[in-house]
Amino acid sequence: MNEPVRIRDATQADLAAMLAIYNHAVAHTTASYDYTPRSMERQQAWFAGKQEGKLPVLVAQCGDEVAGFASYGPFRAWEGYRFTVEHSVYVDEAFRRRGIASALVQELLERAQAAGLHLMVAGIDAANTGSIALHRRLGFEDAGVLREAGYKFERWLDLAFMTRKIAPVT
Repeated sequence: MNEPVRIRDATQADLAAMLAIYNHAVAHTTASYDYTPRSMERQQAWFAGKQEGKLPVLVAQCGDEVAGFASYGPFRAWEGYRFTVEHSVYVDEAFRRRGIASALVQELLERAQAAGLHLMVAGIDAANTGSIALHRRLGFEDAGVLREAGYKFERWLDLAFMTRKIAPVT
């Protein structure tokens, strides 16, 4: 079952698998502070918005299965932040610890570099030591923690921010 991973642009055909991965994270983890599973209609609108904004949505494919996905978008709405993006990455539970998240984030970094961006931000539940370690391996640095910024599963959650400067294209 350790098939090679192929990172590619997502298509409409991937949305159901991506939705299942995301909704599992919503229901069972603090990777997303969302409470309500996303509908297919909302997933389609999210994807259309990414396409309209020319923002990458990537999937990791193992054989015929979507094993994970990642994307980035604006960090904040004001013009002064236009060179900063925040990313998200989700991997199906059955495919974790195979380097899939690393491959997805690495490709996002390459896309961000090609787009002339300057900084990538990760907002990670501070208790998610695996994701924090992954981001450190990829060169992200600790940028601070917002104490009790979220509330889920009947407890307050700390949100860790990590950043990585994106090398300019030379």
